[in-house]
Amino acid sequence: MTVATGIKPPVTADKLKLHKGALKDFFVNILGQVRILSKIYPGLMHFMLFWGVAIQAVGTIVNILNMALFLPWVITIPRSGWYLGYELVMDIAGVFVILGVLMAAFRRLALRPKTLSNNWDDWYALGMLLLIALFGFTNEGLRILATAPDWAAWSPVGNWVAGLMAASGLTVEAAAAHDWIVVLHAVTALILVASIPFTKMRHLVNAPLNILFRPQRAMGALPKIEEIETTEALGVGRITEFTPQQLLSFDACLKCGRCQEACPANYSGMDYSPRDLVQMLRKAMVSSLLTGETKPDAELLGNAVPEDYSWQCTTCGACIAKCPAFINPVDEVVDLRRYQALTSGRMPRSVGDTMRNLERQGNPWGMPPEGRLAWAEGLDVRQLAPGDQVDVLYFTGCAAAFDERNKKVARAFAKLMKKAGVDFGVLGFDEMCCGETARRMGHEYMFQEFARQNIETLGKVKFNRVVTACPHCFNTLKHEYPQMGGDFKALHYTELLAELDLPAASANGNGIHGRLAYHDSCYLGRYNDIYKAPRQLLDRAGVQRVEMARKLENSFCCGGGGGGMWVETDASTRINHRRLKDAQDAKAGVVATACPYCLLMFDDAIRSKDAGGQVQVLDIAEVLEKQLEI
Repeated sequence: MTVATGIKPPVTADKLKLHKGALKDFFVNILGQVRILSKIYPGLMHFMLFWGVAIQAVGTIVNILNMALFLPWVITIPRSGWYLGYELVMDIAGVFVILGVLMAAFRRLALRPKTLSNNWDDWYALGMLLLIALFGFTNEGLRILATAPDWAAWSPVGNWVAGLMAASGLTVEAAAAHDWIVVLHAVTALILVASIPFTKMRHLVNAPLNILFRPQRAMGALPKIEEIETTEALGVGRITEFTPQQLLSFDACLKCGRCQEACPANYSGMDYSPRDLVQMLRKAMVSSLLTGETKPDAELLGNAVPEDYSWQCTTCGACIAKCPAFINPVDEVVDLRRYQALTSGRMPRSVGDTMRNLERQGNPWGMPPEGRLAWAEGLDVRQLAPGDQVDVLYFTGCAAAFDERNKKVARAFAKLMKKAGVDFGVLGFDEMCCGETARRMGHEYMFQEFARQNIETLGKVKFNRVVTACPHCFNTLKHEYPQMGGDFKALHYTELLAELDLPAASANGNGIHGRLAYHDSCYLGRYNDIYKAPRQLLDRAGVQRVEMARKLENSFCCGGGGGGMWVETDASTRINHRRLKDAQDAKAGVVATACPYCLLMFDDAIRSKDAGGQVQVLDIAEVLEKQLEI
């Protein structure tokens, strides 16, 4: 048996450098525009503008090489062979620019998506691009009219423009204006290039740079505060305390609104938008570091950003997954929370209460730690002692240990493992909170203490895999404990159950009846790309599974992540109520979850909406227990 000791040197902090996948990103996300094309209309619009401008820029360089401007000689390119293809491609690129501009204008004037901002520099960029393209085709038409070259057919748009000019009575002599149009075309292009740093078009440079230099860590991992005992900067309270890469990301934002469209807090009516947060921070960066309007050491919270703004974010990652420039507002949210939790002490009361529960009782529920094994009463679950060896270590987590509703899930999972003959055990009273709640609520110090204790305890037993039913514990064990020196093979319980040879579903009619919809947990799906295993389990269980409209990577958050379980919100803006509506729209009588927070948030929404007669929520382990009669 191969055992996991789980100890390795801690990883280093993020640095501004090209990440390992930078070359792939260059071709896929910069040249290929894959993320941008995920939305058809704006994606196609941007694709045509990007490639139209890029090809025209390269073509302009080719043309300049034919002029005695920068070199002491002229590079003469024969007007045959590949040059004919060059003429055709340049014409197509010019058409791309014009079509892209027209599509953008139509979108802004007619379609008008509510998340799309309209600023002067948007219209400035579109107007300049259109002028450059029109000047270019006018210039080409005059050139063809004046010289009637053999290759004119290879410039179809230019040839068509020349035909229009000839039909309107323009003489060959009048085509001498060609030289003036060339100058006008060049001056317009140079003005546009010169204005890039001062307009929205700076994203042409900053967005690709941000894609290439973004941090080298998993999407589900937060950055670690190194040497937390001695470091002076605990969180971010001033703009100068953000990393260079974060400052770059603020300037890479296109203000396209895709993050805001995907944000569950914004959709539910809260006064929060990831785009607005990034723009608030960019404005603070410009006024502090560039224009000098405010002092660099000015506090962000209460000035640039409202005090409680970051607490509306559930850290669901929807904004990260949608951003074409790969900006990560969640990092900034947690940095601001860290400053409040570790430096200023100014935070919502409910957050402070949760922190005290974690500090005093070792769990966010505030329950006595002596009850950590109460869920396993009567199941004969093996509690591991130092030196014990087991195949699967079941990391129970605080929800399964202390929440009455989730204790049923832990019991169901244990029964399933026993039925399948899994060699498993638990840490029992030696298990601590994984620290995920503390970390996402900003208390990095508490997270690191919990992590150190758990890693030390895990290092005393021998196991092949550590399995948990909580996606938040799973994400922490898999992606964040390695930062602290704990390297384990972590699985979510649906992955383990999908491997097992469980009995076939019973046909006696005591199981689930009617339509069942599976809800994708943000930390299981979007952060860890686990979509198949939960659905395979439900299909093997023989239920009538249906999908909600928002599913897989586009799933809608339950509202419980990022400390949302413990943050008080207005009843009219609760995210879980919107997600329950998704299940009701799918006409599902049962919602299946694979996350303790999702289970509780659905349960709360069902009770709040008095919908218990129409829909119920069960964990997948409970569904399997019922269907397989275990």
